Amino acid sequence: MPRRVALVCLGNICRSPMADVVLEHQLAEAGVDDVEVSSSGTGDWHVGQPMDERAAATLTAAGYDASRHRARTFTADWFDEQDLILVMDSSNHADVLALAASDDHRTKVRMYRSFDPEADSPDAEVPDPWYGGPEGFDEVLAMVERTTREIVRHLADTA
Repeated sequence: MPRRVALVCLGNICRSPMADVVLEHQLAEAGVDDVEVSSSGTGDWHVGQPMDERAAATLTAAGYDASRHRARTFTADWFDEQDLILVMDSSNHADVLALAASDDHRTKVRMYRSFDPEADSPDAEVPDPWYGGPEGFDEVLAMVERTTREIVRHLADTA
């Protein structure tokens, strides 16, 4: 049975879909084929929409395929479908935990950057690039790529 990892941000059009694409790519490169990846947002404003154009352009420029994404909303039923839920910031963390019905659900939730070797703390956030320029998306991609390498190692080690 495959393991399932969910990535969660606010609107599911920037950070979590970028992490989704990078994680799927790095898992394939590492030959880890028993992990399914999905992403969602805690808000429902963008449901059904593609990734933010700036996020998609940043991924495409780096050689990733950003074309398949469609925004979804995190709901309580995701807890039963996921083994690991990685959230991008403290607001996402609080929103996801508010939907948890049990300690089992709560133990599945971690901050995404808790895997980042350059993070100052396990509670470090992935900044939302939405309001900034292209450099913010580049910064998020660099953060996502290095963090994802550690997530892939963790998943490979716990197979």
